[in-house]
Amino acid sequence: MALYRDEAVVLRTYRLGEADRIVVLFTKGRGKVRAVGKGVRKTTSRFGARLEPTSHVALQLFDGRNLDTITQAETLEHFRTLREDLERITRASAMLEAVDSITIEREPNAPLYTMLLGALRTLAGANHPLVVPAFFWKLLALEGVAPMVEACVVCGAAEPLCAFSLDDGGVVCETHRRGVALPDDAIVLLQLILGGRVAAALAQPVTAATTEIEHLATRAMEYHLERRIRSIRVLDRG
Repeated sequence: MALYRDEAVVLRTYRLGEADRIVVLFTKGRGKVRAVGKGVRKTTSRFGARLEPTSHVALQLFDGRNLDTITQAETLEHFRTLREDLERITRASAMLEAVDSITIEREPNAPLYTMLLGALRTLAGANHPLVVPAFFWKLLALEGVAPMVEACVVCGAAEPLCAFSLDDGGVVCETHRRGVALPDDAIVLLQLILGGRVAAALAQPVTAATTEIEHLATRAMEYHLERRIRSIRVLDRG
């Protein structure tokens, strides 16, 4: 087995046997990796607490056939702010779940790694309701399925834009109105996010349009994944 080092964000964990845990990692150099943390559930474990979801860690691992083995783990960022707040950890979990669902094991994706880490840092700094939807929209764009938001996806008309069609993949005008109705300020938020101006979108006041974009982003991500994002439903029920 080859020994290697990488840094990663912990996406999720689950139990293996009496004392071990399987850790699903999104690494900088190798993409998604599943690895065993031997003995990490024991109270005497040297690095069990460092391998919690959202943790940003530096790792040493043995390369295995099906599962790698973690031999060292050092914390780079704890993200305690996320884990100590129910709303923040729910939002963070939704992003981790989306990445876990959309990625293929051992397929490097450095841009997505950078984007995920940036989104977690942004959420840790400010619990803004647009952080997750902005991440979802940018993730869809990275996957090559960015919606068309500057003009009607059906006819190309620049205005008046009034709705979003998941089936067509973008905003639509009055003539081709279908899908989810959107007010003008919600369309502006979409255009800011997908136009690379996320900071400007986050600087906008939180209004009903913010909620519209939250719900639409979740629907768009679930439409692409063809499955529900369970984490975000916890926030919806709250």
